[in-house]
Amino acid sequence: MFVRYTMAFESRVYALHIEPHPNADRLELAAIGGFRCVVGKGSYVDGDMAAYIPEGAVCPAWLIAELGLEGKLAGSKQNRVKAVQLRGSLSQGLVYPVRDGMIRGRQVAEGDDVTELLELVKYEPPIPITMQGEVRSAHGATLRYDIEDFKKYPEEFRDGEPVMITEKLHGTWCCLGQHADHGPIVTSKGMSDKGLVLLLDDANKTNLYVRTWGAHQEAFESARVRLAGDGRPFYVLGEVYGRGVQDLHYGEPNPSFRVFDAYLGEPGTGRYLNPEELAESLSDLFPLVPEIYRGPFSLAKLQELTDGATTLGGDHVREGVVVKPAVERVSHSCGRVILKSVSGKYLTRKGGTEFN
Repeated sequence: MFVRYTMAFESRVYALHIEPHPNADRLELAAIGGFRCVVGKGSYVDGDMAAYIPEGAVCPAWLIAELGLEGKLAGSKQNRVKAVQLRGSLSQGLVYPVRDGMIRGRQVAEGDDVTELLELVKYEPPIPITMQGEVRSAHGATLRYDIEDFKKYPEEFRDGEPVMITEKLHGTWCCLGQHADHGPIVTSKGMSDKGLVLLLDDANKTNLYVRTWGAHQEAFESARVRLAGDGRPFYVLGEVYGRGVQDLHYGEPNPSFRVFDAYLGEPGTGRYLNPEELAESLSDLFPLVPEIYRGPFSLAKLQELTDGATTLGGDHVREGVVVKPAVERVSHSCGRVILKSVSGKYLTRKGGTEFN
């Protein structure tokens, strides 16, 4: 079965669609690669080719200067792309023009990946001390996991397809697992992608993920026996959130853990549990992320649920939602079909943290 779990950081060339800005005579909206960016009026016309520079891109000085954005980007070095509200419209990335079919003297075409050509790198936030720790290799026994934005794959869900939509929590990804060849698996998203897991010893006793393992080890073992009693690898994936984890804490004074996925079998050849199976198998052992909709898919319903306040405690904005089909399936375009839709108010909030 073909499954892709990792999200590519990339800048690709697209044809633009230009739309009027609703609140500014000197600005327009450029639809590019499923996203919208605010541009100067008259800078582009429909059908122009351009590269989409996504959120989280760290840009070189020459590119910032060429776009006239000195002092206008995010980060301490003012070189990082971040979503902003410009005259009431969300601008989610940057547009870099293709002139005469070329970028920096190289011929490009629609769909080309120009990440290296533009010298873009993905921003990696600093890792807080509570999320650091001593690690060991568990190559082949960890999951590679990320969720693509719905805007990149707007045709992936069919109208009327049965889906489940859950609230996306702003915390840190945590995997608890057991593998016959590697023993207990406790890891973060960044570590898991590299095949690394945390040591379960005194040196890591204050580590956030190790503490989560300690608090939920008994529940995990019950789930493992229930679902993988034959000794197959088993993993529970969830979000650690609450005060001290990220800027949004949902009214939790201490770190808490909620499950959004479970995986049975060897990484790459096993399977994720269907949403109903997950709820029936684990809801008596773990708190799950909030389910806010189950029914036929529609774009209007997804957009309606993306924004608003969190359904958990705390008087703050919702990060967004995650949509899954009621029955797990894979696609040759995005791999496992699971997509996120992120709130514009979340993206543009002040003082946000994005620790992994």
